[in-house]
Amino acid sequence: MIGLILGTSEGKNILSELNKYTDDIFVSTATKYGGELLDNYSFRVMNTKPLDAEALKKVIVEHKIAILVDASHPYALVVTKNAMDVCGELDIEYVRYERPSIIENYHEENIIKVKDHNELHLKLKEINGNILNTTGSKEIEKILAFKLENRIIHRVLPTLEVVDKCVSLGIKPDDIIAIKGPIGYELNCSFIKEYNAKAIILKDSGIEGGTKEKLDAAVNLKIPAFVLEREKFQYKKVFNNEKELINYLMIHRR
Repeated sequence: MIGLILGTSEGKNILSELNKYTDDIFVSTATKYGGELLDNYSFRVMNTKPLDAEALKKVIVEHKIAILVDASHPYALVVTKNAMDVCGELDIEYVRYERPSIIENYHEENIIKVKDHNELHLKLKEINGNILNTTGSKEIEKILAFKLENRIIHRVLPTLEVVDKCVSLGIKPDDIIAIKGPIGYELNCSFIKEYNAKAIILKDSGIEGGTKEKLDAAVNLKIPAFVLEREKFQYKKVFNNEKELINYLMIHRR
């Protein structure tokens, strides 16, 4: 059986291509919503809850998964580390699918890469005015811990769980934009203008994650865009192309 950890929009494409050859597939998503997006595809087993290392080990053994594809989000660091460690322990093949980076295509002075949250904090302290945070709900507590005096507007998924989390953390409704991304260039510009944002925070989530539209809006409206860099892992086998991944899986599956 092929195991898929899916956390990106490419998951639908990967599963669709695999279905041309097999449905002997275990699929794992981090949320019920992520699983619902895959309802129209074929697989043997679906998990819609986060799996820690022990839980992942259990399902791999139980379902006799022979090769595990980690197509989780580029910033899902714990998921990736757990998957690599468990595959190493069980001696099964780990394959990484990762979205191509886009940040290297930008050389404008206002596109600023930061290696971690400590560096981000120092940069944000220099901003005088509102800040638009588009890094997602999992980063909110880290951003709030900066205790900045700036008004920060958080753009998050429009799910009850996420909005409840924002409210429980003391974020005012006026500072929450609940919308499913990715969104286009014009709407990014509109949010920046509407909230009079003097800076935007984002991740290098690739073309599919709407990063280009955010960066283009920041460049054209001349505000700083602080991009949290991806953490680098050493993968034995990594793909950035979906078709190449499928070809490899069809040759090497057992």
